[in-house]
Amino acid sequence: MSLDDDYANGAYITGGDAYLARWQRQAEAFRQVMAPRARLGLAYGAGDRQALDLFLPDSAPRGLMVFVHGGYWIEGHRDLWSHLAAGATARGWACAIPSYTLAPAARIGDMTQEIAAAVAHAATLVAGPVVVTGHSAGGHLAARMGCSDIALPVARVVPISPLSDLAPLMQTGMNAHLRLVDAECVTESPARLTLREGTSAHVWVGAQERPAFLWQARLLSERWDCPWTPEPGRHHFDVIDGLTDPLSPLMETCLAGL
Repeated sequence: MSLDDDYANGAYITGGDAYLARWQRQAEAFRQVMAPRARLGLAYGAGDRQALDLFLPDSAPRGLMVFVHGGYWIEGHRDLWSHLAAGATARGWACAIPSYTLAPAARIGDMTQEIAAAVAHAATLVAGPVVVTGHSAGGHLAARMGCSDIALPVARVVPISPLSDLAPLMQTGMNAHLRLVDAECVTESPARLTLREGTSAHVWVGAQERPAFLWQARLLSERWDCPWTPEPGRHHFDVIDGLTDPLSPLMETCLAGL
């Protein structure tokens, strides 16, 4: 049985096809405004996509937030999401947004290691606590940065609409690119792994998302015994908007206690 419809988002969001152009405009405008305080294309590895953009606040950073973009591990680039650093920088935090090698050129396990390298490198550039968040497939990778099999100086992870158990994706057409197998679903599904001691977590999801994403978010919160928030009125595309607002509940959650 195919689960393609379970993980289809745009078809169930009114005006969903307009979001890409909107994000592109917002990201470009933010980079222009932040030009004096932006360090773009910083390499964290030798690969073409192994680079990150770092946006700095107007004073010494209080810490570092890393945002990992989504796109079902198949598409996307850091340039599309620059504006999501606005909330963090307005609160005095630096924000790093990495790209990473996509499928089918890389397996999901490879992407996990790339994002770990990106977080480790960014942490050498900014003093203070490190928070990792990310959306959808990026929510999966953000959650992986909180797992006990990875050694990172991460104080908190806030996966947004994460794919926490990869097994259902084996029953979608995407798997022609992802090439998931049972063993990789075990080793790369955050919901099948443990939260690292000393790292806190909070799972965020839009209350109006597809049932599969609500299940994925709830599952991770249950397995990790951590809070989860289904944000009222939010769907899969606008659930990340809170990252642009320093006073939003999402930003408050990302930086809670830090």
